Amino acid sequence: MATLKLRAVGNSAGVVLPEELLTRLRLAGGDTVQVIETPDGFRVVRRDPEFERQMEVARDVMRRRRAVPRELAK
Repeated sequence: MATLKLRAVGNSAGVVLPEELLTRLRLAGGDTVQVIETPDGFRVVRRDPEFERQMEVARDVMRRRRAVPRELAK
């Protein structure tokens, strides 16, 4: 586990990730990450634009075809 210190960045705060942690997360400077809240705390994961695109398509289909599961359940 790594202990990190928050640093002031303008009106916000930032965390500097050590090289070892960047390597393990397969991150480099300028990459975008997502912070996901879990029951055990928070997870930091690399942002995956392809996954986000697939999820948006799935949400769109579910929104347009909302009645299909009800029809199939009959």
